Amino acid sequence: MPSGTPVALLRARPARPARPVRPSRPSALIARVVAALLLLGVVVVGVLAGASPASAHGFSSVVYAKVTSTEPTVVHAELGLEYDLMLVSVATSEHDDAFHTQGQKAWDDGDFPGMVSAAEAHTDALGKYVFDRFSVSGAGGRACTGVLGDSVTVDLQDEVPYAHVTADFTCPPQSETQTGHVVTSTLFPDSETFVRDTKTIVTYNVDAKQGSATLDASQPSFSTEQSAGQRFWEFFRLGAEHLLTGIDHILFLVALIAGSRRLREVVYTASAFTIAHSITFILAALGVVSPPAIVVEPLIALSIAAVAGWYLWRLWRRRSRADELVVGEHGHFSLDRAGWTRLAVVFAFGLIHGLGFAGALGIHEAFSWQLLVSLLVFNVGIEAVQLAIIVIVFPPLSLLRRKAHRVSLWVTGVVTAGVFVMGMIWFVERLAAG
Repeated sequence: MPSGTPVALLRARPARPARPVRPSRPSALIARVVAALLLLGVVVVGVLAGASPASAHGFSSVVYAKVTSTEPTVVHAELGLEYDLMLVSVATSEHDDAFHTQGQKAWDDGDFPGMVSAAEAHTDALGKYVFDRFSVSGAGGRACTGVLGDSVTVDLQDEVPYAHVTADFTCPPQSETQTGHVVTSTLFPDSETFVRDTKTIVTYNVDAKQGSATLDASQPSFSTEQSAGQRFWEFFRLGAEHLLTGIDHILFLVALIAGSRRLREVVYTASAFTIAHSITFILAALGVVSPPAIVVEPLIALSIAAVAGWYLWRLWRRRSRADELVVGEHGHFSLDRAGWTRLAVVFAFGLIHGLGFAGALGIHEAFSWQLLVSLLVFNVGIEAVQLAIIVIVFPPLSLLRRKAHRVSLWVTGVVTAGVFVMGMIWFVERLAAG
């Protein structure tokens, strides 16, 4: 100690600040790898989003089939076919140009009686087309003979004119060992090149059995003897496929996850989104509410941009503290005011996404228990994929926040900026398309 230096002064002198501890090399390496993987995921999603059309979900066409029977040897089918698609498919397949000319003029004019007259004047061509692609088989795989009804009706379904035709199938008698019926639909196949991935939604009450089924190119047939597990898998798969192929819904989830500060926020926002879209999905599918797609589709795109923009705004305002969660003594469920506001916004947008899910499934019918069960299973398929996305995206993001906080802010900023841009592009495209 130098002479003359007071001891009190030495004690008051502030301690030399500790030298910052550098992160270990393994931690830095992990942070870089996680950041690279997250950014790679953004690039992949961006490429998929850029290749997606303005309406980023839904099927190219949906056929509706209601199949019933009052006696073992007769099966009655009511089919709903998209009118303009029916025109071009039947005219091309059956070489009936007159049907297309007459029906297209009525369709262009919005002349529903004219559309009915055109279809009823060409029931021979229409019947041949339908029976080549929609069939019912009886016991032992023996084919049933179909006869098309003389009358046709046309109405609007999802703002699209649909033609409704009926057919009666006479089937061979059943034996004690061979029961049930098999329904097959290949209507509007990909090979016609007019549409792709057509789904046939079947509701049936045949052989004292009730239920619903979905038919497509990969599974064109079902039996009324199918098990409950098979029926569950059909609609579960349909729901899972819808979310997987709906890049707009995926980007919405990515924006939610990137903007969530803690695991509990992810759980709360995902739950709010699930509850909200389940409510409107079931109400819309059961025909209780029916908003036009011209309104729903742009709002879905806007919701994507809004959720992403919310986090970008917070990142700009709070910088390195953007992912802080400040909860006071009275913070309910460990959420702060910003968390609760975000939760309310997500719930509101979830209601809109539910309408989009219902529009994609294409069912708008009165309440029935078998239909409600099918809708719930479809929703379970959606939730399974949603949970899988959260499990895949959030853990590496959480790890990155712990190992390299500043890098995590850059990564989430880039992710949400990309999502925001795609949401705004889709919003403008869908407004223009409407």
